[in-house]
This record gives sequence, C-alpha cells and structure tokens, in this order.
Amino acid sequence: MSNRRSRVAFAATSVVLTIAVAACSSSNSKPTATSPTTSGSGVAATTPSAENTGVKAEFNAATKGIVNASTKTGGTLNYVTADDFDSLDPNRTYYAYSINFQRYFSRTLMAFDAKPGIAGAKAVPDLATAPGAITNDGKTITYTLKDGIKFQDGTPITSKDVKYGVERNFAQDVLPGGPTYFKDMLDEGQKYPGPYKDTDPNHLGLKSVQTPDDKTIVFNLSAPYSDFDALLTMPIGAPVESKIDLDPAKGGSKYQSNVQSSGPYMIQSYEPKKSLVLVKNPAWDQSTDTIRHQLVDKVTVSMGLDPDDMDKRLISGQADLEIESTGLQAAQQTEVLRDADKKANADEPLTGFTRGFALDQAVPELANVDCRKAIEYAANKVDLQTARGGPHGGGDIATTVAPPTLPGYQSFDLYPSGPDKTGDLDKAKEELAKCGKPNGFHTNIATTNKGKGPKVATALQAALARVGITTDIQQFDSSSYYSTVIGTPSNVHSKDLGIMVMGWGADFPTGFGYFSAIADSRKILQDGGNSNWPEVKEPAIDAALDDMAATTDPAKKAADVQTIDHKLMEGAYYLPFTYDKALTYRNPRLTNVYITGAAGMYDFVSIGTSDGK
Repeated sequence: MSNRRSRVAFAATSVVLTIAVAACSSSNSKPTATSPTTSGSGVAATTPSAENTGVKAEFNAATKGIVNASTKTGGTLNYVTADDFDSLDPNRTYYAYSINFQRYFSRTLMAFDAKPGIAGAKAVPDLATAPGAITNDGKTITYTLKDGIKFQDGTPITSKDVKYGVERNFAQDVLPGGPTYFKDMLDEGQKYPGPYKDTDPNHLGLKSVQTPDDKTIVFNLSAPYSDFDALLTMPIGAPVESKIDLDPAKGGSKYQSNVQSSGPYMIQSYEPKKSLVLVKNPAWDQSTDTIRHQLVDKVTVSMGLDPDDMDKRLISGQADLEIESTGLQAAQQTEVLRDADKKANADEPLTGFTRGFALDQAVPELANVDCRKAIEYAANKVDLQTARGGPHGGGDIATTVAPPTLPGYQSFDLYPSGPDKTGDLDKAKEELAKCGKPNGFHTNIATTNKGKGPKVATALQAALARVGITTDIQQFDSSSYYSTVIGTPSNVHSKDLGIMVMGWGADFPTGFGYFSAIADSRKILQDGGNSNWPEVKEPAIDAALDDMAATTDPAKKAADVQTIDHKLMEGAYYLPFTYDKALTYRNPRLTNVYITGAAGMYDFVSIGTSDGK
C-alpha cells in the first residue's frame, strides 16, 4: 500500500521476529502486558495487565514491547496529520495509516492481533469464530460468525452484510481507489457489476460467495489461495449495511460520510481535510471482541497541519501522535535526539516500506529500458535519503524493491552508485547513449504537495540534471495522489508523469501481499486505484505471483519473492532509495503504546491515556 500497509502498509514477519528478539534481549523487557479474561458468552478477551508494566519508556521502547501498560479508561486521544485519510469507506481506503485507523470502527472476519512483536502479525478471528475452514482442495473457505455482533444502530451483523461488503469491491466505477483482491479472485467469469447494478432483489447476486444462513459465509475460489485469512484482515472485508449503502443520500460514493461502525468507536463528526471525531459505539460488545477495547472516551484527528507546527504540538504535549507515522521533520529530529528526556519518548521502527520512484514505461521517453537505467545510475541516493529525513528519519539506503523485512528478501544491487552512493554518472551516460538519447531527455516528476515528497522530487531533479535529464516537478493533493493522480494511467500519460514519487508496504505481511498490486500485469486498473504505476507486464512476474498464491511452502514463496524483485530491478521499473524508517514521537501521557508487527507503526486501537481513571 502506498503510505499503506499498507499501500498498508503497513511490516512483515521477519521484522516482527527482529522485534521479538530485541524484546527478549533487552534488560527492560517483560512478557507481553496482556492477560485473558472471559465474558459470560465464553469468548476470550484480552485486557492490559496493571501488574505487568511492559517495557521501560526509553528510545525505541515501543519496538520492544508495550510502553506504559495500563487499564485506565477515559480521556481523549488527540491525533494530528498533515493530510486527510484517503477515504473512511472501508472499500476505498488504502493508505497504511487509514487501514490501521479503520480498526476503530471496521471489524472484519479476521484481523491482526493487537499485540506487539510477532504476535501482532498473526491473523486471528475477529467477527469469525475461527480461521477459515478449507475444503475442495483449498478452493472453498468457510467462516462462521460470532453471536452478538452488531452495527452501531443495533442491527445484528449477518453473513449477508459481509457478503454485501465484499460485493462493493466489484463496483470500481463508483468506489475506486482501494485494493481489488475480491474483484480479482471471485468474479470467475460472472462479470458481476457490483451491488448498485445488481438485479438480484436483495443485491446479493455474486455467485461465488454463498450465505446458507445468517452465521455462515462460504467463499468459492477459482484457485487455491494460501493467504486468504490474511487477506480478510483488510477493511475491504468489513460488513456493510445495504439499507444504508443503497440509500442515494447516504451510500455509494457518499458512504464514507455515513460509515456504520461495527467496532468500539463510531464517527461523530467528519469535516474533510479538517477534523474527525470518534466516540464510543454503544452497540459494541467487548465480549465479542478479543482485539479491541474502549479505553478512551473520544478520539480526535486534526488535519491539514503544517508538518513543523505539527511536530511542535507533539513535543509540547498539545498532541499525542502523528497519525501518518511519517516521522519528525529535520529540526525536530535534532531537538529530540539531543535531549535525553525527549528521546525516551521517541521510536525509530523499520516500517516495512520501501521509498522510491515508479518509472512508467508507457510514457514515451521512458519506453526504452536503457533510458530508465540511466535514471537508476544517475540518482544520488545520499541526497534522496537526506530529503526523506536522513538515516534516522528517512531510513537505510535501498537497492531493491523488497524491504529487508519481507520474508524471502535477498540483498543485491544492479545499479551500483559508487562507494559514496551519490550516483555513477559515467554509467548513466552510457545508458543514455544506448537508448539513443546521449544528451538526455525531458520528463516530469509527480509528487504530493505536502510532506517529504517535494524535497525528494527536488533531490532527484538535481541528480538527473547532471547527465542532461531535465525534469519539471508537478505537485498534487496528497489525499488523491495515489488513488486518482498516479492511480489513473490515462492521467499519468496525459500529464507526462514519467517519474512518480512512491512508497510501498505490504497490504498484508506476505510476499504476495507486497508485490501483487505493484507488479501484476493483470491488475493494471484504468479508471483509478491502479498501483502498478510503471505498468509492468512481465510474464515471469505473473507466474511467480500465481505460484506464491498457491503454495504453502515458505521456501517456494521466498524464491518467488526473489524472482519478482530481480525482474523489477532488471526492467528498471522502480528506483528504490530508502528502506523506510520513521523517527516518531509519542506523548508520554499515552498508555499501551507499541509498534504493531502487522503495520510497522503504532497500533492505534490499543492506546489509552494516563489521565484516565
């Protein structure tokens, strides 16, 4: 996910293993601060243990365990952000922080556990009573829903609501921008148009998903898919009330302003690009939810803030967390790292994202692979790293599309940029000669208009000018950048956006969850929401993705990851420059703070405040 798990997204199994090892080796580490309780229904729930205080509040403590474990309730969480969410609609959201935030009000059949370390990357039952029951040689997967689960208006959630939510994934003409896994996997030649054009009286005409009763939902796949439980953690699997969504005044493209919560909090007010307020959902029942809690009374999000001003609010205690988890700006990084007390409230997780540029072969001047290779060699990765925030706030210099946190990652460098990592200009000029542009060429660089994107684009612009590649930087609104601007190929072509600033993390922590959207030729979307920005069309990559989806053998999955990564770099489709780190600051009043292994950022739904009761 771009800025996603996330497009979401979000860190993979190897990073949480690292976190777990770090926790075990730390003298301040203690067992996970959770203990099971049971309700009258017999459903186990986890609550923070007051007796176990987790890890000491110190630099990077939240990567090692729970900081300030507490059972206190009450208070208000105050988040800040430079931008709006890409969408509050569970079908359209795809930014990592948006997916993470959806956990407050969108429950799914499966969810990543609310625990630090390796446990946080495990898909566990949420609305379902158990993981999917697999039959028919892996092509049929059945789930049973829990009792007592409801929407915020008190309406019981049934299997039909889950099916309806899945069907919305097919209505890309109405709801573009989100991941399209269900549409890709479940159509099976039906050409299902989505629920808004469904001629079925109940708008439940998708044949590959069956609901034999209100508690049972059956998914019939055309081929086995080994990551299906993990896929169902994404918000696209959240239940949706058809009576709300089919109301022209409330549903369809307007649903993001009328989302009906299935989680512990519900939306009280939302002013796009300004503010969002969540309050407790009275219809939510803790006995049905082993993952979430209602520790705070209210959650607020202040949007559209200047990054430096936002950092000052955090450090002064006026705000609690920066929700995008992109990290402090340069001035505040220095302030925090030099002050021992402030540094104790900061973390620097390896997020599981790779930051880079997409080089679109469909833009004429980049159609020749050697012209794209010239860009690879000319890039000054030290300047790009600095523009992202340096080694602390930006990350480690990258040479592959896959991050080191991805299972199967293999280190290699096809475009060495010299011992100082500032670029190999001679090799860049050789590639320009090969592609028939010895004096260079012109293209445009697309970026967001906020955050670190403009600085990164400027750094690349200066590096490329050294070999005669001239560029103009075009800035676009951050909230629509991925979903519409670079997510619509025709827009990319018409604006000549040959180079696009991008960041990518796994939709869910597997090789398929990382590469599928950005490399599969069959997932190039023409009407918005496209994530295969270079428009990669490599049969070997498609074959490796198919193998990865079918196999349960970790060694085969790892080999497929390496095949895809090498092919992407051989074709110079992406220019990676950092394996993302974010120097983030947490208000010391926060309780139950930890980096979740599923997302590489703070797990919002577990956080409380020390000024509670």
